[in-house]
Amino acid sequence: MSTTQRMEHIFTMDTSSIKYGVGATREIGEDMKNLGARRVMVVTDPNLTNNPAVVTVMESLKAAGLDAVLFDQTSVEPTDLSFKEAITFASAGNFDGYVGVGGGSSMDTVKAANLYATYPADLLEYVNPPIGKGSPVPGPLKPMICVPTTAGTGSETTGVAIFDFLEMEAKTGIAHRALRPIMGIIDPDNTRTMPPMVAACTALDQFSHAIESITALPYNQRPAAASPALRPAYQGANPISHIWACKTLEMIASNLVRVTNNPDDEEARGQIMLAATYAGIGFGNSGVHLPHGMSYPVAGMVKDYKPEGYITDHPTVPHGMAVVLNAPAVFRFTAPTNPHLHLHCAQLMGNDISDAAPEDAGEVLSSAIVKMIRDCGLPNGLSGVGYGPEDVDKLVAGTLPQHRVTKLSPRPASAEDLKQLFLDSMTLW
Repeated sequence: MSTTQRMEHIFTMDTSSIKYGVGATREIGEDMKNLGARRVMVVTDPNLTNNPAVVTVMESLKAAGLDAVLFDQTSVEPTDLSFKEAITFASAGNFDGYVGVGGGSSMDTVKAANLYATYPADLLEYVNPPIGKGSPVPGPLKPMICVPTTAGTGSETTGVAIFDFLEMEAKTGIAHRALRPIMGIIDPDNTRTMPPMVAACTALDQFSHAIESITALPYNQRPAAASPALRPAYQGANPISHIWACKTLEMIASNLVRVTNNPDDEEARGQIMLAATYAGIGFGNSGVHLPHGMSYPVAGMVKDYKPEGYITDHPTVPHGMAVVLNAPAVFRFTAPTNPHLHLHCAQLMGNDISDAAPEDAGEVLSSAIVKMIRDCGLPNGLSGVGYGPEDVDKLVAGTLPQHRVTKLSPRPASAEDLKQLFLDSMTLW
């Protein structure tokens, strides 16, 4: 009897319906009504309660004759406790439709609220292993629309919900196709009030989404799932995700610095919002790898860092910042697995690679990423957000359980490898 492990040979392509355009938010009432909803939970965070996007959503839902109830207690970086608060509200509310308005935090929270109100279970039942049980979602959720007010996570197109698991001081999440919203409404009007640092961090998250998606372990080099129901949402790099991710990189490189320097640049803001959606379609089907895996303990173990432009009563390292500060070291590490792909990423960012040899790929790409980080005004590496070499062992320990993403690295990373990657990320220039 052969003991050869069967490799995957199938990938799927799923995404949400997308509505794009200035003022598209005003149509959400009719959209939810057409989905059969009558009583709708609207999820946002306290900083956005009176934001024009939230006001527009509530007015549109009510104008369509729907009973709209606002839950505005989302945590800016969700935790297991904040998820449970939203789940309790949803479970008691008898809702038949859900809307998330805000950044990735609000969109991820509405997914969790919908999931656990529809299929009640202990929180860890659907959470990714090895932290949770990773049980498949039993069936479809209630109709759900997401309306991003930042341009970064792409959560409006993905079946992923991320949170801080407080007792482990690390991020984890739930990943299943059933969590994917039916529709994402991409309205450039909704990012008009976004502070420059928020714009930079959210866009650099999608920027890393794209590079990780392009360079991830190919889907057909991953062990096959035991059944189609267990095939992960993050399948590995594939030909369709590659197209979306490559376009994302071009759009970010052309528009991000414009947006951070001039938030009133409507054309650039619209392009960055579209890029977030493109990235979500790409990585939502292929997955991400080490920069994201390493970001979770960076965000979860924050000491006293409070970023400019973020309204928060507690220290936080924004998700996009936690991701991208690790990216230069990671792509130097992974470049030998496929120098051509890594050089192609640098080229998509507008860099001349005509004289670059394959052995230069890691340095060429990482240097391009560092330039983007500097141009956007982010801190100089992990040391800039309060970490030092003495923290590395705990950062490694927080990364090792993140199998959902770390296993998609094209180059396996041992604990010693991760330790060096964190050390190399302390200072970037």
